[in-house]
Amino acid sequence: MDVDCAIIGGGPAGLNAALVLGRARRSVLLFDDNQPRNAVTHESHGFLTRDGIAPSEFRRLAHEELGKYSSVALRRARVTDVRRLQDGEESGFDLDADDGAMAQARTIILATGLRESLPAIPSIRDYYGKSLFSCPYCDGWELRDKPLVVIAEDGQRAFHLAKIVWNWSHDLLLCTNGHAVLSAEQKAVLRRSGIQVVEDAITALDGRDGMLERVVFASHEEIAREGGFVVSALSQASGFGAQLGCELNAQGNMVIDELGRTTVPGVYAAGDAAGMAPAQLVIAAAAGSRAAAAVNTDLTEIAFR
Repeated sequence: MDVDCAIIGGGPAGLNAALVLGRARRSVLLFDDNQPRNAVTHESHGFLTRDGIAPSEFRRLAHEELGKYSSVALRRARVTDVRRLQDGEESGFDLDADDGAMAQARTIILATGLRESLPAIPSIRDYYGKSLFSCPYCDGWELRDKPLVVIAEDGQRAFHLAKIVWNWSHDLLLCTNGHAVLSAEQKAVLRRSGIQVVEDAITALDGRDGMLERVVFASHEEIAREGGFVVSALSQASGFGAQLGCELNAQGNMVIDELGRTTVPGVYAAGDAAGMAPAQLVIAAAAGSRAAAAVNTDLTEIAFR
C-alpha cells in the first residue's frame, strides 16, 4: 500500500487525525480541497489557546505543524472516487483525485464534513457568518445582551435553540418563517420567558455590511434585531460513506463506534460527517484524534496476528 491511512477532508477532524497518526509513525496522505463549511466565519471560538482564531489561520498553523512530520503528506485536491480492493479487514482502498493523483491506502478516515442549506430567505447569506450564526456556543458571547433572532423551520430544533440562546440574551425573537411547527404548549413555555414567537414568513433581512438591523415579515411588520442564529438543513458533503457500504442512521450520518469505526472494516469517520454535536472545532478535532487512535490500534492488531 502507498500509505497506512488516507484522510479525506482537511478540517479540524482530518487535521488532528493526521497529526496523531503522523506522531504514531504511520504514513498518512491527507486530501484537502479547501472548501470548509466555516469559510464564512471570521473567528472560531471555544478552543482553548485558539479562542477567536480565524479559520484560515487555524489551517495555516495546522499545516505548519504537520510539516514537521515526514510521515504526513498533504495534497490540495478533491477525492473523486474511492474503491475497496477486496473484502476483508486487510483489503485496502484505491483513491482518485481531481488533480489526476491516484493512491492506495490500507485504511481511510472520512472527515468530509456536512453541507448546509440555509432557509430560503432573501439576502440571508449576506449576514451569515457576520451577524447571523449557527452555533451559540461559538458566537453567543459576542452577541450577548443584544436583541437577537432565532430562525428555524423545524419545530423541535426551533424550540431547543431558542431556549439555549436565551442564556445569552433575554431579548429574543423566534421566527419559523411561515411554518406552523410549534405546539401551543411550546409557545407558552417560550413566552413565559419573554421569547416572542412570530410564524409569519420572512420577506427580507435589512442591514448593512453584513450587520443585521431588522427582520421584515410578509405582514409588513418590522422588528429590530442586531444578530442571531439560524438552523440550517444539513446533509453529507460526500457520498463516500454510502458508496463504501457504511451503515447510515436516520439523520444520514455514518454509524460509528466510540472511536470512529464505521460498519465497514478499514473505514473510519470523524467530525461533522459522523454527526458529532455540537458542531464545534474542538469536538471535531477530538473526534479526529479518536479515529486516528482506532486506525493505529487496528493496524497494530493486524501486524501482531
